[in-house]
Amino acid sequence: MADGTKAVVDTSAADGAADEAALAAAIDELADGTARAGAATGKDARPDGDGADDAGAGRDHADGAGAETAEDGGTTEDGDDGEDADDEAVAPAGSEETSEITAPLSASEIAAELAAGDAARRAAAAPAADRPAAKRPPRDPQPTHDPRDTATLPQTLPAPLRHSGDLIGHRYRLEECISSSETFSSWRAVDEKLRRAVGVHLMAAGHQRARKVLAAAKSAALLGDPRFVQVLDAVQEGELVYVVREWLPHASDLAKLLADGPMEPHEAYQMVRQVTDAVAAAHRRDQAHLRLTPRCVLRTDSGQYRINGIAVDAALRGLPAEGTDEDAERTDTRAIGALLFAALTHRWPFPEDRYDLKGLPRNLGEVAPDQVRAGVHKGLSELAARALFDHPPHHAEPITTPEALARAIALMPRIRQPEPELPVFTNPPRHNTHALPTAPNPTRVVAAPGTGPTPVTAPVRRAGRRLRRVVKVTAWTVALGAIGAASWQLVDYLRPESTAIAAPQPSSTSATPTAHAATHDPVAIPVAQAISYNPLGGGPEGTSALDKATDGDPNSEWTTSWYVDPFGPKTKEGTGLLLDLGSVQSVSSVNLKLGTPATAELRMPAKGVGNPPAAKPKDYNVIGKESGTALSYKLDSPVTTRYLLIWLTSLTKNPDGMQYAGQYQGHIADVKVFG
Repeated sequence: MADGTKAVVDTSAADGAADEAALAAAIDELADGTARAGAATGKDARPDGDGADDAGAGRDHADGAGAETAEDGGTTEDGDDGEDADDEAVAPAGSEETSEITAPLSASEIAAELAAGDAARRAAAAPAADRPAAKRPPRDPQPTHDPRDTATLPQTLPAPLRHSGDLIGHRYRLEECISSSETFSSWRAVDEKLRRAVGVHLMAAGHQRARKVLAAAKSAALLGDPRFVQVLDAVQEGELVYVVREWLPHASDLAKLLADGPMEPHEAYQMVRQVTDAVAAAHRRDQAHLRLTPRCVLRTDSGQYRINGIAVDAALRGLPAEGTDEDAERTDTRAIGALLFAALTHRWPFPEDRYDLKGLPRNLGEVAPDQVRAGVHKGLSELAARALFDHPPHHAEPITTPEALARAIALMPRIRQPEPELPVFTNPPRHNTHALPTAPNPTRVVAAPGTGPTPVTAPVRRAGRRLRRVVKVTAWTVALGAIGAASWQLVDYLRPESTAIAAPQPSSTSATPTAHAATHDPVAIPVAQAISYNPLGGGPEGTSALDKATDGDPNSEWTTSWYVDPFGPKTKEGTGLLLDLGSVQSVSSVNLKLGTPATAELRMPAKGVGNPPAAKPKDYNVIGKESGTALSYKLDSPVTTRYLLIWLTSLTKNPDGMQYAGQYQGHIADVKVFG
């Protein structure tokens, strides 16, 4: 028995310490069961052998004869009764159950080794040790594949059917399905615990890709780089796998930015530089994107680029495909080259039409962007070709890694930002300080900037005739007054006894010679640009409707994001709209029309603030505060500034029938600035 036990231990040692302990426990349990069976029948030893041989024979009898008795239902070969056979059958059954859980060997295999001789047991030990070692996959502390046999799982499994309003993980309430495929769906949802918008991917847990998606999401969450859209949660719950990510509602993807045409060289340079630096940093931490498309590159209103879906998008779509021998660095570098090519030419660098961009002709081959469109920046064109093609034009050396691409971008001459166009300056109208109005030139019609000449109509002619009559009457009145004054002076001069009294000479051009203070009529100041100002939130709000606040139409309005709670300690101090007047102006009043009642402060940048759009709310001075729907800020004295901030500090709930009814939201319908 001692030799047999040693042979089993040597066999399991190849499987590791855990398998060795479990196998030894199974053998001991089997031995205890056999000994108890022998004690119950009173057969401790055979009469024709020593104690050691009797023990070995008893074990052989327990495993062999007991099994035969269980099959035949009669007595054993040695004359044991049925009760002994039942006791002997219990131990192998228990050992077999334990071996299936803790060791790769079954109870029958253990019994066969005990019954054989020492030489036979040693010969059987080697193949037994090799068998489980060949089945065991390599262990990875953070595996990116299913450690179980995923080949038995279905390759395609329908995406879980969910509806708006469903609650995922007792926390995330689905709001809107953004996209859906055969295997997964993507949603905009609300995190009811933190009261913020999030994005959610849903997939069936039984799909072959499910474990790859979870592993990719967890590794992306550990990246912790703010240049990537953050993964917030990745959970398998029952038959559902969901991945929760950060939501950027006001960011625009690169495909949308290219809808109107190619990028300027400076903007394309900023895009490729920021994206390359982020991807190179991820590769230094052994992370790859593997599906970098124009839909994954997002630009915020502050001009910063963020990358969505690192590792997760590829895992959801089963990328890279089986048998792909291209490495991850080359894949991401080629993708960055394609992004830069599209940004410079407004064409997709492959024959297929993708992302609302038209593809290149199939027979064109590998050409640089400056050969597709005239006026492309030479340095950026060469950079895109070297990153995209394996054999760039003009025998240039290809760039195969994001790190090498980042170094090449750093060596490029700096591309300066183009000077902004100055707004057209119009002289403000001169205010008449005379008591009597002067007749306008009837041959000259002054029209507002950007409008055509206004035709002269009959009411205008009648007004001109009335004005001429008033001027004539006034002129006659002045003349008669002058004649009367001269007559009185002549009479006084002809009186010899009277002393001449000096009298002031009346003015020949004005009926009222005394001067008075000039009056100032408000003059409208056009708003050059409206900017969403949300430094305390997740990003700009309502970027697609900013011009509606200053278009002069009170029926169109700019709206903030909706909030579950009003502004306060639980959410944030406020949000607002920053007005850029284009140049420094003298502002005397501001009128504001709101769609729903709110409290708004009128602020201007404090002295010394260099970049007001990037400044904090504390860097602005409050110059007025009003509440209601029609707000008017009349300043005691005009202020000189280029920027004005409408800072909303208190919102009301949207009424029933309005979008997002019952939620807190700000609505600015019209803003007018006067100087």
